[in-house]
Amino acid sequence: MIPPVAHSLALLVGLSASAHAQEPAPDAPPTLPFVESLPHDLAGVPGTWDLSRDGTNRRCMMTLSGESGEAGRRLTFPAGCRRALPVLNGVAGWLFTDGTVRLVDKNVRPVLPFTRRADARSLVAQSEAGESYSLVPLQIVAMVPPVGADAATPATVALPGAPQADAPEASLPGGPPQAGTYALDRYREQDVCRIELTAGGAVPAPVRILDGCRDSGLSVFDPVSWRFANGRLTLNARRGHVVTLVPAGDGRWRRDPEVGTTFLLHRVEPGAP
Repeated sequence: MIPPVAHSLALLVGLSASAHAQEPAPDAPPTLPFVESLPHDLAGVPGTWDLSRDGTNRRCMMTLSGESGEAGRRLTFPAGCRRALPVLNGVAGWLFTDGTVRLVDKNVRPVLPFTRRADARSLVAQSEAGESYSLVPLQIVAMVPPVGADAATPATVALPGAPQADAPEASLPGGPPQAGTYALDRYREQDVCRIELTAGGAVPAPVRILDGCRDSGLSVFDPVSWRFANGRLTLNARRGHVVTLVPAGDGRWRRDPEVGTTFLLHRVEPGAP
C-alpha cells in the first residue's frame, strides 16, 4: 500500500509533468529569407567575382571566363591585384570541382580550393600559409535575369544577403535614410565612392554614382534605384540584382549579411570634401 504522503507527491509530480507537456512550444525566432546566388554548375560561374583576404582591406575584382586555357579555364584581374593579394602570383586558371570553384596554378594544382560557407552566400578557402579568403559573386551568369524579364523589376536572383522581394520580412526599427550624398567605406579605407540617393521611400527612386568613384565593385554592380521597406535599404542594380543594407548606427548603413569585404554607407553633408 502506498503511503498517503507519497501518493500525494506522485499525483503532484504527474500533474506538473502533464501540464508542462501540454504547454505550447515557444515560437522559433523568425529567419530572414534570402536568395542563394552561388552557382550550382559550371555554366553559372563565368562573370565578375570579388576576392578578398578576410580581416583585411585587401581585395581584387576578377573575371572568370568560360574559355579554356593552359590551366583549367581562363581568368583575368588588374595587375595591382598581385600586389594587394600576393597569393595570386601563383594562380593561372580556375576549375569548377565538387560543386565549387578552385583557383589553380599552371600545373592545375589548387592554390585556393574554395568551399561553400554554411549560409550559401559566399565561398571560403585557406591558402597554404593559413590565410583565409572569401570569394563572392558580383555579376555572374547564374545571376542573369531570364530572357524577356522586365529590366525595371528586380530579378529573383540577388547578391549575397539580398532577400526575396515578395517574401515577408521582420521589420527593423528606424526610419528611412535621408536623400542626399552617401560615401562608401571599405575595411580601413574610407570614401572610395560616392552615390546620390534622390528623395524616395517605399517606391524605388533613382540612384546616381558620382564622378571619381574608385570602387570597381560598386561600378560593376551599377545601382540605378533604391527603396526602403521593413527597416532595410535596398539598392537595385541595372540588370535586376539587389543588395540590402541595415542600420549600423549614427546614420550609417551596412550590407546584410556582412560577407567578404566591408560595405558601409554614410551620409556626407553637402559641400563636404
